[in-house]
Amino acid sequence: MKNLLTTAAAVAIAASAASAQDVTLRIQTHYATEHPTGQMLAKFIDDVQVMSDGGIAIEMFYSSSVVATTETFDAAINGILDCDATGGAYQTGKNPAFQFVGDIMGGYETPWQQYSWLYFGGGYDAAQELYNANNMQLIGWSIYGQESLSSSKPIAGFEDVKGWKFRSPPGMETEIFQELGASPIVMDFTEIFTALETGIIDGADASGLANNVGLGLYDIVKHATYPGFHSMPSDHLACNKDVWDGLTDQQRRIIDTAWQKLAFQIALANEKLNAEAAAKLVAEGVTLYDWSPEDRATFRKAAQTAWADWGTRSPEAAALLASHKEYMTQLGLIE
Repeated sequence: MKNLLTTAAAVAIAASAASAQDVTLRIQTHYATEHPTGQMLAKFIDDVQVMSDGGIAIEMFYSSSVVATTETFDAAINGILDCDATGGAYQTGKNPAFQFVGDIMGGYETPWQQYSWLYFGGGYDAAQELYNANNMQLIGWSIYGQESLSSSKPIAGFEDVKGWKFRSPPGMETEIFQELGASPIVMDFTEIFTALETGIIDGADASGLANNVGLGLYDIVKHATYPGFHSMPSDHLACNKDVWDGLTDQQRRIIDTAWQKLAFQIALANEKLNAEAAAKLVAEGVTLYDWSPEDRATFRKAAQTAWADWGTRSPEAAALLASHKEYMTQLGLIE
């Protein structure tokens, strides 16, 4: 009898395992394998595979090796990929509302405030409507923290940005800095180094302080803002909704849990890396500027003017902006 029960249990386990079919998810990221976030993504892959006992495999395409970074979202929609691990800010041409899930600009001060909007401030449901309308499912964010501006001349406050020529990503940021009197120049990330060397630009909005060190920016320029205040982009994991819905509850829970671990560790790791980079740069003669509360307020005021304009560009943008403003008011960030 004991052997019969053991055999029956084994058959039941095998049948259960067979019902949860093994899957392979094809995901593209814009990060390189050697980038700190690329290294963390490798840990995410390992977590998913171990927790699923090998039932979920992930084929990660680094450095946007399948399609251009801006095309990753559409590649997932169209089945070329299964998931997109870049960021919503790349999709503002599809719907301006993606600005408010990609980079709120001058809004939250810490990754933890921004995460709390997503998970506890109504953000997840508000953002999900936007993603689902494109047959995509937002799984979660990863936020590495505030970005730092790098400059060949002092950048101690908003007075210093008047006439300041700098590399800017496209979108809302250019409008905010133009409002403050700067001269943003939209150029590809790969062109920053040469443009600084040749004096085409005075500075750049590239990434966080530690990442900027890795790029070699402070071999050329000797001024930077730190801690940052102007931009805190959120990378996302978003999957084709049909693919996501085709996973089992267990598989979805594993991916969600592994991503949340990745997201929070990215924020923690970058806080440490940025602090180490700041100490190293000061010792090497780079001047770091922590903008005053008054100058930060001036920037946030200019940002809110841009928010209001972007909020008129689509119903989805208006809804997301309203959600952010309600939560920022609760946090005391805006009145």
